[in-house]
Amino acid sequence: MDWQRLKADVIAYAKAIGIDKIGFAAADPFVELKARLIEHRRKGYESGFEEPDLDKRTDPSRSLPDARSLIAVAMAYPSRMDSPPKSAPGAYRGILCRAAWGEDYHVVLRERLERLAAFLRSRVPDARCVVMVDTGPLVDRAVAERAGLGWVGKNTALITPEFGSWVYLGELVTNLPFPPDTPVTEQCGDCTACLDACPTGALVGPGQLNSQACLAYLTQVKTPIPEPFRDKLGNRLYGCDTCQVVCPHNRKKHADHHPEFRPDPEVAKPLLKPLLFMGKKAFQQRFGRSSAAWRGKKPLQRNAILALAHFRDASAIPDLLTLAERDEWPVIRGAAAWALGKIGAAVDEKTRAGLQEALASLAAREPDEEVRRELRRALDRLTKAAATVMGRSANRDAAKNGAPRGTDLFEERTERRNRP
Repeated sequence: MDWQRLKADVIAYAKAIGIDKIGFAAADPFVELKARLIEHRRKGYESGFEEPDLDKRTDPSRSLPDARSLIAVAMAYPSRMDSPPKSAPGAYRGILCRAAWGEDYHVVLRERLERLAAFLRSRVPDARCVVMVDTGPLVDRAVAERAGLGWVGKNTALITPEFGSWVYLGELVTNLPFPPDTPVTEQCGDCTACLDACPTGALVGPGQLNSQACLAYLTQVKTPIPEPFRDKLGNRLYGCDTCQVVCPHNRKKHADHHPEFRPDPEVAKPLLKPLLFMGKKAFQQRFGRSSAAWRGKKPLQRNAILALAHFRDASAIPDLLTLAERDEWPVIRGAAAWALGKIGAAVDEKTRAGLQEALASLAAREPDEEVRRELRRALDRLTKAAATVMGRSANRDAAKNGAPRGTDLFEERTERRNRP
């Protein structure tokens, strides 16, 4: 077999079926990667979504005993949306990360790889192939880097010269001995834009991510999002693109030549309030084709609640009270309680007083201890907000009557103490 010629035929076929980049590498174990993953685990930086067996993650022969080659592929996706809908008071919107804008890439890319594997078997009947797209045990970015598709940047994303990091990755493990390609030289240089911009400091070093603090990970968990990260979430419903948006290698990179990846604006930037009570059927109809649906509707609903708090949308208070009282999932009730505390701190005195009464009643009846704590924290927040408003009002009244305000009174007393 002329493996170089077959390789050229595989490349041509891959292009014909819509694969944007393809590269070949030896199926040797990823020794250096394994050492990094061991340290990563020791520090508690794993997300929990990864394959737990580090040997499977770093040794292709654990997936295919007679593995000889790795074939890495990439498909580019859009970085911009035409005429994106905008938020408005009472009609605020969330945002999905760009990787979830179009049709689920796991489905699309796996179909391309299965066709590629069938092509190999048509040319070499004894060919064996294992297809992987994200959910396989191997680390996609490491395979793609070894195969020369690009380099892994400081933001841990695979960066290609043609498309930046706006690419989906997948690979084939095969027993065919293809000539390997040359890896691309790392080109991040002294740039630290991604590390500097990370909202939570999850990028703890070049190429090192603490998944437990990463907003992309936190949007997908089914447990409560830790309070220090809730304000950082903004209106993100699924994923986070910050470290990619600021990357100089992504500047002016936009690929929309795959129709299946073009965003539906009402999916990519959905209205928040309709998400709060969306049923499973409606959720599947709206989001089922997106990779954002893989964790179900509850995490997106929780994130929508936190996004409404980010916007301080007072029009959402009745809906949030309903969720805090009736939703069967304690995570949703707790998120609604937190959001009510944040929104309620910015409303008028009459609304805040009514909200305090409602929250106190809910706290007295709530069966879950963690939700009760969230309700009590929300009440404390409202109490402090009321005290702050009263203090400002007292200062205004004092100023009208010619008496010094709080800060003026402090300065006056200080001046008297400093007089000779």
